[in-house]
Amino acid sequence: MKILVALPRFPHPIDKGDKLRAFNQIRCLSQHHDIYLFCTSNQWVSDDDFHAVEQYCKAVKVVHYSRLGAGWNVIRALFSKKSLQVGYWTSKRTIKKFRKFEKKVQPDVLYCQMIRTMEWVKGSTTPKVLDFQDALSKNIERRMYHSRFWWRRVMHYEFKMVRSCEYDAFDIFDALTIISETDKDVIPHRRSDEIVVVPNGIDTAYFAPLEVEKRYDIVFCGNMKYAPNVDAAKYLVNDIMPKVWKAMPETRVLMSGTNPTKTVKRLASERVTVSGRVDDIRQSYAQSRLFVAPMRMGSGMQNKLLEAMAMRLPCITTAIASTPLGVSNGQQLAVADNAAQIAEKIVELLKNQQLSTEIAQNGYSYVTANFDWQKRCAELEKVLSNTVNNKK
Repeated sequence: MKILVALPRFPHPIDKGDKLRAFNQIRCLSQHHDIYLFCTSNQWVSDDDFHAVEQYCKAVKVVHYSRLGAGWNVIRALFSKKSLQVGYWTSKRTIKKFRKFEKKVQPDVLYCQMIRTMEWVKGSTTPKVLDFQDALSKNIERRMYHSRFWWRRVMHYEFKMVRSCEYDAFDIFDALTIISETDKDVIPHRRSDEIVVVPNGIDTAYFAPLEVEKRYDIVFCGNMKYAPNVDAAKYLVNDIMPKVWKAMPETRVLMSGTNPTKTVKRLASERVTVSGRVDDIRQSYAQSRLFVAPMRMGSGMQNKLLEAMAMRLPCITTAIASTPLGVSNGQQLAVADNAAQIAEKIVELLKNQQLSTEIAQNGYSYVTANFDWQKRCAELEKVLSNTVNNKK
């Protein structure tokens, strides 16, 4: 098949969950199909990043836009009573260039990531598949309740608009995919059973156990500009760790990940290290004894948990993050949903090496058995193929 992939962001460097999913799907699909990539970017794509993606594609088209222009599109979306998310990534210029690229490629199927690309493909007669990725409306709803009053009103508006876009997708696209059953269940549309679950995978050859010196007791990794991660970092340091430090005052924490906000940087202390971007995130995992992800917001699948488990690191997280993985509490990882319980789990696993090792091994075995990119992309390939055949 000739597959035209439409992305709101260039999928490299892999510093966000949507980019990780897109890059690996492109990589796997390119083994049997011709991939043509169309995407937008608000920053210049380096040669190294371009070549990392280009090797899997027959052609790559990147449309650059300014943040100022995108901001104006958001304002227009607000006055037009449309989603701010969709407005940010939509312009007449982008739509025009997409249609020109589609006409040149003549693809068998369009594979679009997230509702942000919806406006680009409206009216196209080519078979279309949309990857919701996750339940974005639910993500926004959860963030809304943790926002300040003035921002909460904006989030409530966006929640309604995004939910409306998710509903519209059932009429615009021929097939829909999503990352987990959990996300599928929180899109309350009468045809939600038609959404096909295509989970993420993990490169277990890359994310594999490493034997290095342990410098930290706890690590939390992620894009430290993403609101759910910022909230989790604050929650860990301000609410959970004081309870841990009462029992184990020497416990050291590492916050590792790209683009830390000022809020995250201010969490640094003698017992808390904020590293910022690192060249090899595996070292952050390997240098720590526990991975703790106290997520209170967000949606989708937490790739950071898959990575930590693949590196045989015992993990502690919340139900929001664990449920999409289909794991059992106390088996593949530990689950707790308030500061006192999370602190208790941390102390228990730091003191009980046997239990810590057992959970780490169970998590490792579970991930390596169930999250293979080739298998996951085979499921996506079936959706794309069926869409083309059904359209014929």
